Amino acid sequence: MILAAALATAALLAPAPAVSVVAVGDVASCRSQGDEATAAVAAKLPGTIALLGDVVYEAGTGVEFARCFGPSWGGLKGRIRPAPGNHEYGTGGAAGYFRYFGRAAGDPRRGYYAYRLGDWQVVVLNTNCSRAGGCGVGSPQERWLRGVLTASTSRCTLAYGHHPRLSSGFHGPDRSIQPLWRALQDGRVELYLAGHDHHYERFDPSLGLRQFVVGTGGRSHYPAIRRVGGSRARWAGGYGVLALTLRTDGYDWRFVPVPGETYADAGSAPCR
Repeated sequence: MILAAALATAALLAPAPAVSVVAVGDVASCRSQGDEATAAVAAKLPGTIALLGDVVYEAGTGVEFARCFGPSWGGLKGRIRPAPGNHEYGTGGAAGYFRYFGRAAGDPRRGYYAYRLGDWQVVVLNTNCSRAGGCGVGSPQERWLRGVLTASTSRCTLAYGHHPRLSSGFHGPDRSIQPLWRALQDGRVELYLAGHDHHYERFDPSLGLRQFVVGTGGRSHYPAIRRVGGSRARWAGGYGVLALTLRTDGYDWRFVPVPGETYADAGSAPCR
């Protein structure tokens, strides 16, 4: 019995196996075939799919989910944990989005939620601040985020939402989410993933946490029109997804372009 108890304790203390995440935003449109290409790439990669908002254009209607998202990405629906984008709210209360994804999208009254993935804590933000009850200090979402991060027992945390705090793209940095960004910094979060600008960009973690912009899901391309401080890699020439491997004490990243594109960006880092 002593041996059995020791083995049980060792099993509880053993690190969970590494897990995979595929991340991308600004995805499906009946006016583009880019989403078919990115869906084919994602289908060949393992893991949970983090959709970074603007899941379907132009207004997130039920018809658009059925006709524009479903034929390309619909077969991957069981793997998806989405974040809402501004285009989802083109339909009142983002009703088409919440109806399509159901429980996987969290509480429709909030649009932000948390889940565990291996040894990692994951937080999904609703960066459509006016729709989420605000993003400011003391707002319901900011208090919720700080509470989740304080209560977490994970060494490593991944966060994602639609709007980037930092971006060299068309829309540029989003200062409205600064209180949420500060909460992520205070909570020693490793990664923040966003879309909104339709390019790929990786930022230096010396800014407090590492951010990726992955708005390369297939809708269209936006140019990188400036260079924001801390930007270390940028590509605005095509479509693709970000593949992450989340280990107990660190992570690996790799940008995977659609066939015909050759852009590459990859690396590894420890958790703080």
